[in-house]
Amino acid sequence: DIIPQPLLDQYLSMTDPARAQTVDTEIAKHCAYSLPGVALTLGRQNWHCLKDTYETLASDVQWKVRRTLAFSIHELAVILGDQLTAADLVPIFNGFLKDLDEVRIGVLKHLYDFLKLLHADKRREYLYQLQEFVVTDNSRNWRFRYELAEQLILILELYNPNDVYDYLRHIALTLCSDKVSEVRWISFKLVVAILQKFYANNASALGLNFINELVVRFRHCSKWVGRQAFAFICQVGMFSLCI
Repeated sequence: DIIPQPLLDQYLSMTDPARAQTVDTEIAKHCAYSLPGVALTLGRQNWHCLKDTYETLASDVQWKVRRTLAFSIHELAVILGDQLTAADLVPIFNGFLKDLDEVRIGVLKHLYDFLKLLHADKRREYLYQLQEFVVTDNSRNWRFRYELAEQLILILELYNPNDVYDYLRHIALTLCSDKVSEVRWISFKLVVAILQKFYANNASALGLNFINELVVRFRHCSKWVGRQAFAFICQVGMFSLCI
């Protein structure tokens, strides 16, 4: 009753490989691009009409199709709600995390938007996987690591201080030593955000341990770039206090 059945059937047939040969070689990509809009129109109660099509697109051999889905999976999660997201989207999301960098960047850019929609226990499982984002297919892809640091600043609010200290702290320290200055600079902001997280949640002991680690690792570093990093972290921290 929402849209004519022939129109829906026509849309679902866009994943047919034969149509890619006779109609448009990128027809599957167009299908993937439109899927959140179709899902919104049908409503979550009719997700079963699109589920198989979505899974077919998510396993398409063309990375551009998977990339398109990766960039919009957080929007689809809002449409479907937490239960359907956990059952049908999380497995596909996990697959995208292990895909090519061209696909992974899609989930990375909206990592916070997706994780905040999950239940706390399911969200905590991703603490073990965030470290994998530091490694890319091409080490020169520094924008990937920059995006990771930006997302982590947002993600801090989703986890308790102990989890931040045990998992996210290590990633922040690694990014602070990146070869690219742009990555290092955004990482200094991440470090300060972590410290603010500790002290805002009465975890001063964790904050003090982290400060001591920063002093040992950067303030007393034998290389000037390490000592410079410590100065910049102090600069960012003072600026944050001023505002």
